Amino acid sequence: MKNVLKRREVMHEHEVKVRFCETDLLGHVNNNNFFVYMEDARIQFIRDLQLVDGDWSFILASINCEFIQQVFFGQTLTIKSHISKIGNSSFHLEQEHYEKESGELVAKGSSVLVHFDFKNQTSTPLSEAMKEKLQSHSLAAK
Repeated sequence: MKNVLKRREVMHEHEVKVRFCETDLLGHVNNNNFFVYMEDARIQFIRDLQLVDGDWSFILASINCEFIQQVFFGQTLTIKSHISKIGNSSFHLEQEHYEKESGELVAKGSSVLVHFDFKNQTSTPLSEAMKEKLQSHSLAAK
């Protein structure tokens, strides 16, 4: 039980309400929308951790998603995000999608974000302050 509590403490949570336009002819959420949900939660995660001051300084280098159960119009998803790895100029973000009412895992994905200097078009090291903020949401640290 102790590990569950620790895991819960490091998770960043963001809710998404499924809109009708996100469903397909089969009546369930089209798989492309899970990437939009992940983006929405990822942006909120970065904002909540205050990793950017005003200018956006991250690019998405990689993303994947595993679809576990169907999701339908009107359902609410809770996307729980945490850090699985922190590198010199990048970090790995894991995201689990839970159906809010049942608590069931419906999808899970991961992405790699790179701290990027748009002017020089190159990756740039994460600051120590950024690493500390990211570490606070790392399962490896707990």
